[in-house]
Amino acid sequence: MQYLLIICHDASFVPTPALVTEIGAWVKTMEGRGILKHGNPLRPPADAMTVRVREGRRRVSSGPFSQSREKMAAYGLIECASPQEAIDIAAGHPMAREATIEVRPVWADLPRMAA
Repeated sequence: MQYLLIICHDASFVPTPALVTEIGAWVKTMEGRGILKHGNPLRPPADAMTVRVREGRRRVSSGPFSQSREKMAAYGLIECASPQEAIDIAAGHPMAREATIEVRPVWADLPRMAA
């Protein structure tokens, strides 16, 4: 089953060179084991655009969709045999010591939309 790791931190977070090196090693290990399928850091929340369509009218606003203390900073798509394995993988991510990682299952059993 696939899980999305949503990595969040507050505005005071500044990664150290050592942490960046640790993250690179974690990524390489997880890719090598076939667990990490894709992932990337995200640009700052100020670069975000939020899009909504209500009553046929498109609304675009600058910034993230939610105002909260912690902001989404990166994501990773992993494939694991169980929720416990996904939690263990997230707990081993270097950012788990510095930030927050939400582990969310990908809803894979929904019927596919016709193209």
